[in-house]
Amino acid sequence: MATDSLRERDVPLNTLMPLIREELSAGKSVRFSPRGVSMLPMLRPGVDTVTISPPPEKLKKYDLPLYRRDNGKYILHRIVEAGQTYTCIGDNQFNYETGVRHDQVIAIVTAFTRGQRLHSVNELPYRLYCRFWHYSRPVRHFWLRGIGWIRRHIRK
Repeated sequence: MATDSLRERDVPLNTLMPLIREELSAGKSVRFSPRGVSMLPMLRPGVDTVTISPPPEKLKKYDLPLYRRDNGKYILHRIVEAGQTYTCIGDNQFNYETGVRHDQVIAIVTAFTRGQRLHSVNELPYRLYCRFWHYSRPVRHFWLRGIGWIRRHIRK
């Protein structure tokens, strides 16, 4: 059965980008569902949505920008260091992406839905989550490697 709901369509972001840029340039916000798994566990692909707005002049640590890499790929990762350029990383990743320039930033996440609940990026629980998730990265990395080692050896 066909539907007119964009929420139920799987449209690549690069196809929607001209419309998104038009809305953002008019000062409006846009809501969409990210596809990848790099922001798990916060954002589940196909389930949760983000609301993006035009970016401010300068972004700060823990902001969540939508930016375009030089290779043309659209990325939604958290800033963990802000200076002349930004260092970003996805919540489900362990390698930093350095050298993200402000001219690559298209928008910034101002809110997100997790399931049916709308959350602002200004809420205290979200801000605490950002800090906890960032500072626990080294421990999570070893924890996940240990779990993988155990699983491999239990199967033998």
